[in-house]
Amino acid sequence: MDQKALFLKFWEKEAPATRKVIARIPQERSDYRADPKARNAREIAWLIVREEIVLGDGLEKGVLEWVEVPTPATVAEILETYDRNHDAITGKLRALPAARWEQAVPFTFQGTEIMKETGYDNAWAFLLDAIHHRGQLSTYLRPMGSTVPAIYGPSADEAS
Repeated sequence: MDQKALFLKFWEKEAPATRKVIARIPQERSDYRADPKARNAREIAWLIVREEIVLGDGLEKGVLEWVEVPTPATVAEILETYDRNHDAITGKLRALPAARWEQAVPFTFQGTEIMKETGYDNAWAFLLDAIHHRGQLSTYLRPMGSTVPAIYGPSADEAS
């Protein structure tokens, strides 16, 4: 299996769990944050969605440009954005030529280059960061009055 196929295998494998975690955020408690310095649940969910969009668009263009986009007011809007974009982003990643994955792709924030890694390294970094934030978000679910879905195995909330 080549690097692209390996990445896409994990990209697609992680997506259903990510969607389930976002979908479990109760709107009425979506402003919950574990600490005053922490993002709230909606902000974390939006960060995950934005990471996917920035990765897909950025690898296609040859530069990952992080632009702050205001967090939607509702979990439904965040989930709809995820649903509307995830498959299209996956298609973009599948269509990328090997050269784009292998070349150095700058990652910028507010016009400043933060790092310049290969497309592969950027893709893995974005995926792993999204998984990290999904885990963070999963720890918010019970305090918000929701349940934790199965992610890598059964959840105590879904065990029989």
